[in-house]
Amino acid sequence: MPGYRPMTLADLARRVSYSVDDAVRWKLVWEFLEEYRWHPAESQPALLQDEPARTADDRWDALFAALAEHLSAQHDLAPPEWTEDRILRRPWFPAELKVQRIDAFVTAPASFRKHGVYLSARDLEAA
Repeated sequence: MPGYRPMTLADLARRVSYSVDDAVRWKLVWEFLEEYRWHPAESQPALLQDEPARTADDRWDALFAALAEHLSAQHDLAPPEWTEDRILRRPWFPAELKVQRIDAFVTAPASFRKHGVYLSARDLEAA
């Protein structure tokens, strides 16, 4: 039986690109975040280093860059170089309800705002 290997951000991107259902995609994001939190802190940054392959959707590519930058900052590390050019020209608000969009506009972490992804800080904590 093979040993456990945590999901990397590159693995997440690959799995997201195979799914056409956004609900499944978000579940994969939350699964990645949960595995990341349980992984030893000293080896968490390694899960972010490999550049994820581009998906067919710039929004998700920007989300992965925002995640890498946000999680790197928690370790006082510079984000991986591959994150630099994954910035949306038009902001993306994944939430459907207006109140959730307002919350995301107000509370989205800086790395997410930088990449044009407005995801509530509470969503990241709740995952």
